[in-house]
Amino acid sequence: MADLLPEERIHGALLIRKKKLALAESCTGGMIGMRITALPGSSEYFDSSVVVYSNDAKSRFLGVPDSVINGPGAVSSECAEAMAVGLLDRTGVDYAGAVTGIAGPEGGTPEKPVGTVWIAWGSAGEISTELLKLSGDRAAVRKSAATALLERLAQLVVR
Repeated sequence: MADLLPEERIHGALLIRKKKLALAESCTGGMIGMRITALPGSSEYFDSSVVVYSNDAKSRFLGVPDSVINGPGAVSSECAEAMAVGLLDRTGVDYAGAVTGIAGPEGGTPEKPVGTVWIAWGSAGEISTELLKLSGDRAAVRKSAATALLERLAQLVVR
């Protein structure tokens, strides 16, 4: 099973367990949902992928508090966690994943350079977050962020 792609491991586990998954994507722009839905039968477990690119969309669709957007910011552990929690609350799925970051080539700061990405994954009452410091061009950052979140979700749903 280790030689399978993470989305294939997620696919197998969620089909067997009859559990549901939803995603909240910012810097990946729907790439993770695309990888999940490329597999036939994913409609059995895949609920939704919300692309919340703007700060307003993060608040409007997922309930990310203004205090998070105006405090630690949209690229933070707090924002990624709030995105995942908001998704779980609004969809009622078993598992959620969220990603927010700076894919570049512009938008970085000395504190949060291009390639700074936060991911969050989990289930109700159990959300984990991780800071990724990714390198490469915009496409490479987005692909690496998508793969990282899929890997964490696969570890979660297979255990």
